[in-house]
Amino acid sequence: MVGWPDRRWLDLVGTEQPIVQAPMAGAGGVELCIAAIEGGALGSLPCGMLSPEQVRAQVAEVRAGTDRPFNLNFFCHRMPDGVGDAAWRELLRPYYEEFGVQPSNGGAMRLPFDAAMAEVVEEVRPAVVSFHFGLPEPSLLDRVKATGAIVIGNATTVEEALWLDERGVHAVIAQGFEAGGHSGRFLGSDPAEALGLFALVPQAADAVRIPVIAAGGIGDARGIAAAFTLGASGVEIGTAYLHCPEAGISDAHRRKLREGRTVFTNLLSGGLARGVHGRLIDDLGPIRPEAPRYPLASAALAPIRAAAEKRCEFGFGPMWAGQAAPLGQALPAAELTRQLGADALAILGRAG
Repeated sequence: MVGWPDRRWLDLVGTEQPIVQAPMAGAGGVELCIAAIEGGALGSLPCGMLSPEQVRAQVAEVRAGTDRPFNLNFFCHRMPDGVGDAAWRELLRPYYEEFGVQPSNGGAMRLPFDAAMAEVVEEVRPAVVSFHFGLPEPSLLDRVKATGAIVIGNATTVEEALWLDERGVHAVIAQGFEAGGHSGRFLGSDPAEALGLFALVPQAADAVRIPVIAAGGIGDARGIAAAFTLGASGVEIGTAYLHCPEAGISDAHRRKLREGRTVFTNLLSGGLARGVHGRLIDDLGPIRPEAPRYPLASAALAPIRAAAEKRCEFGFGPMWAGQAAPLGQALPAAELTRQLGADALAILGRAG
């Protein structure tokens, strides 16, 4: 029987399948995490939009449903200083008027990993901790490593992969241009030079000493097999799981996955992220200089989004999706995971 050509990630994390269920803040959660774990993947909890208390509660729920390893994912962005949003609010004024709401004075909805979250990690001791937008400051990273957790970083370039390797992560996610959600770029590369997965994975695998996990545009078993052929020892899958009943997305979002029209936009958070078209993007265009830097744009948009969704209009909030969105299947997440693994092994066996 054919096996996985590179078992380094499997041997490190101890899962049945070399699949990481992408965290997907706002769409993932306890139910999807447990279901992916049941199928043999590494399930993930997105923590970047949660309080420490919420992280503790969700970890307890996952542990009540499984005794297998899971991943906690955190953001490591730097909060911008002195950034005004007056031009952004003025651009949004017609929507405030249309929906009869006032601009919000709330703060950012996505917060970086800090000492309070490090304390949570020390307390709950997850098997895996992953970071997006680089890594936390060294003292916080040392606290995470001291728990014995496997640490994963996200790279969009070979330079970022090397940077992560030098700082002692155990594996690196190579995130291609095709991926849904936020691009994890953190070393200041030009977005116009973003690499697709087929270019990034073999270069990253050649450059670093640690396992490479391929992410972006992997929607079925063919993509998994291709990633292993290119040098990956694992894959991270997000959008394919959005078709599953356990994903916490709207029916409108699910329908748009089938259309497959995705675009990079900065309107919904201030950072470049790939998602499907919605009214805001179609009205204003996907990129606007008025949008304040990540993650501040979402605060002014929040009351518009809330009012619109009360009217069942979902074009003012994130509907993240990768370029392979139409390849997904509306299966329970555990079943999807098992099927993806078995079908990918069959393809690799034929190729061998």
